[in-house]
Amino acid sequence: MITFEEAYKKMMAHSVPWSVETVSLDMALGRVLADDVLSDMDMPPFNKSAMDGYACRREDLEHPLTVVEHIPAGVFPTKAIGSRQCSKIMTGAPVPEGADCVAMVEWTEPVTEQTIRFTGQDTADHICLKGEDIQAGDCVLKAGERLGPAHVAVLASVGCVTPEVYRQARVGVIATGSELVEPVSKPQPAEIRNSNSYQLCAQIDQMGAIPQYYGIVEDQADAIHRLIAKAKAENDVILLSGGVSMGDFDLVPDILKENGFELLFESVAMKPGRPTVFGRSDNRFCFGLPGNPVSTYVVFELMVKPFLYQLMGHAFCAPIVTVTLDQAVKRRKTIRQSTLPVVFTGPRTVSPIDYHGSAHIGAMSKAQGLITLPVGTQEIAKGSHVHVRPL
Repeated sequence: MITFEEAYKKMMAHSVPWSVETVSLDMALGRVLADDVLSDMDMPPFNKSAMDGYACRREDLEHPLTVVEHIPAGVFPTKAIGSRQCSKIMTGAPVPEGADCVAMVEWTEPVTEQTIRFTGQDTADHICLKGEDIQAGDCVLKAGERLGPAHVAVLASVGCVTPEVYRQARVGVIATGSELVEPVSKPQPAEIRNSNSYQLCAQIDQMGAIPQYYGIVEDQADAIHRLIAKAKAENDVILLSGGVSMGDFDLVPDILKENGFELLFESVAMKPGRPTVFGRSDNRFCFGLPGNPVSTYVVFELMVKPFLYQLMGHAFCAPIVTVTLDQAVKRRKTIRQSTLPVVFTGPRTVSPIDYHGSAHIGAMSKAQGLITLPVGTQEIAKGSHVHVRPL
């Protein structure tokens, strides 16, 4: 058994991004940029009005102003602003030459059909200056960024309609265990529904990789061997749940070796998740995960997710918030790091969930975060500061 830190380091050392491809803008969400994106223009591209009002010279605000032009958004002004002149202007329209401020329409009143008066005491400029947000040639997005909705908007604003992105990881999911049945079936005595695979596929899909579910395989060496071989040929990474502990029917580690995988570790000092296996075979990788559903959930979040992200060019760093524990946490054995589900009880406080162990997946459906007790830590007292990984 090796420490979580040792296992993580061994695993991540083999996670190297793959080839790149281009995608259309409407397919870019969730993908990871493979190259920096530069702006092809200034933004704003011209001095732009931030308000509906009248573009004028500040020095003329105390005088009646003659309206020389109406400037809607999308139309470039044709007249410069001279002494005691103004142009009526809409939000987003280009500010005419000579104007140095926009008087809000709410702070003006008509004097004649072509003349207005400023009724306020003073005004801000209300002008967005050309290039104040971005200048042509600026790097607006860096390689390695995972694209969210705001990133997609930035791509659109600089005309990057076919961004270069890293290829998505293809992940094969296999459930092992003669006791398992699909969720559609009513379990018979000694049977249990397979929840792990659907959970794992959801976690894979949520992070932007591509899951492929291969079904349930019974605890028979030949059947497991065939399915692993098939999944290896068709995917970059294989995730197997079950069959990795020390029981008579825990066959997965040996069969992975028979399929050409070098196992870099087979036991990790973490709870849940001790019997976690990781291996590689050239540019193919495998994880053997424990069969209990909380274990598969936690190991995916702490290990598989950052590994897959790095394969896809993204240096994933889980968000961490420091809050106060409002109920003490205790345990007897301290030789493994222990991860526990918690809920927020206030803006800056958390409490552990009623949690019965690694088979209690219902607890995870209520969890809002995870806390970890390091090796050697037996208790975290009420009122202590803890680091929470939000879910």
